[in-house]
Amino acid sequence: MDSGAIRRRLALGLAVLASAGLLAFMSPGSAQAASGSCSGHKVRTLSFTTGSVRVYKRSGYVCAVTFPEAHGSRKRMSVSVQARGGRPVMDSGHFAHHAGPVTLYAGHRCVRIKGSVGSGSVSSGWILC
Repeated sequence: MDSGAIRRRLALGLAVLASAGLLAFMSPGSAQAASGSCSGHKVRTLSFTTGSVRVYKRSGYVCAVTFPEAHGSRKRMSVSVQARGGRPVMDSGHFAHHAGPVTLYAGHRCVRIKGSVGSGSVSSGWILC
């Protein structure tokens, strides 16, 4: 195979990868787990015995963070956001300060928010419709 054919195949492969990456970011329901805090305005606080989940919304994106009632020691925490008809985006593990934030593009679809700290948890049902 000559070098021109190798370059064409390489260019085609890179174009396919770039297209797949763009489609993944632009598709409705695409999501990301982000570091830092949520942007937008706070629309809900879901409280439960061992903590709370703060929910933010901006331009069709929904973001949630779980905070424990008592900060300091590492404990099992989780937070998830799911748009109706889509898969949930989740962050879970042993954290000292918070789980998340997780951000999801929901558009105008309803979302379900779940959060937990230790043995306590909350589930919102379908909200923000």
